Amino acid sequence: MLAAAAEAPPPAITSEEVAALERLLAHARRDSGQSRVVADFLLAWWNTGSCGAFDLTSLWALDTDIVADMTTVFGLAGRVHRYPDSLGYEAEFRAIVRTWRPELGD
Repeated sequence: MLAAAAEAPPPAITSEEVAALERLLAHARRDSGQSRVVADFLLAWWNTGSCGAFDLTSLWALDTDIVADMTTVFGLAGRVHRYPDSLGYEAEFRAIVRTWRPELGD
């Protein structure tokens, strides 16, 4: 039963979730303190073991709009039970790894 569930196509992502994720991806491509926090958040979803966990107190350093987007993406990750690459965002997350975790390679 679990194998069949793992092979099922990913659940549909809402337009709100797509917009929030894409705004966060854009933030993570910038070079600022907030960008680093956003990248840390996204990479914790991508691969916590390799990329590191996310410290929730890091939210305190972010604009409220960014926190709202993170809240939406957190809900997305919990709802779809998928990694971002299976949702069509592998290239974007690999780019964030190259920028913020270059020691990991690609």
